[in-house]
Amino acid sequence: MNVADIGRAKEFWGAALGYQSGEHNEAILLPRGGSGPALLFDESDRTHLDLWVANAAEQHAEVERLLALGATRVDWVYPDGADFVVLADTEGNLFCVVDAGG
Repeated sequence: MNVADIGRAKEFWGAALGYQSGEHNEAILLPRGGSGPALLFDESDRTHLDLWVANAAEQHAEVERLLALGATRVDWVYPDGADFVVLADTEGNLFCVVDAGG
């Protein structure tokens, strides 16, 4: 979620949803019970969905499945060791498929 102030947004959304801070990332909120979507706050990126998969093999399979459904690859400059693949849905909305094991 794109925000101007990560700390302020985390405080609000944490209280509003009953979420807690992520263990390894200060910009993430997670459901207390472990069930439900995580919220990742970013001060520079557009709001988009991240679809998490368990490992690189699942990531490859999921990317191929989504491409077959009509998603398209996005020309993206990836950092070294990137654990995500950027795609666009049929309406041009960007989203990522993230390797949670990487």
